[in-house]
Amino acid sequence: MTEDCKKLYDSLKETYVSREEIFDGYIVHLVKDTVSLPNGALATREVALHHGAVCVVPVTDEGEIIMERQFRYPFDEVIWEIPAGKLDKDEFDHLEAAKRELREETGYTAETYTFIGELYPSPAILSENIHMYIATGLKKGEQELDEDEFLDVVKVPFNKVVEMILNGEIPDAKTQTAVLKAKLVLGY
Repeated sequence: MTEDCKKLYDSLKETYVSREEIFDGYIVHLVKDTVSLPNGALATREVALHHGAVCVVPVTDEGEIIMERQFRYPFDEVIWEIPAGKLDKDEFDHLEAAKRELREETGYTAETYTFIGELYPSPAILSENIHMYIATGLKKGEQELDEDEFLDVVKVPFNKVVEMILNGEIPDAKTQTAVLKAKLVLGY
């Protein structure tokens, strides 16, 4: 860290003081932390702790993205997404998790996975960190959906997905970010 970055970090850093447990669920763990602000005042931060996740932009040799349509309860909508999933507790190999999610949700495996970065979907309240990948050299196999998982898997031309993002048809943050990064990386 450069000296300027360290000075900025130190001038903005909030320091943990104490924690109150609110809820410990299957996917999220809610806490209310008391922090000391840079000026010494105390403040409260409610945070949803999350194990992290992965997402994959699977691109066929024909320039299509393997997309999913899935019902999302919080919004009461069926939305377009790329394959993705949370890490299991104590799982640290993001690439293996990405391979698993692609295979389970779509039935596809890939010859090549390219890491394209991390995404903090809502950093003010959520500790989730999504590791993003591009998958190429796809081979079709059988889906291995969880018993509570229902998906519609569809091939969509890459540039059509970009158009859908720009037209507001795909509101999912991980899909928008990963697809647009993949467009730049792959040159579509």
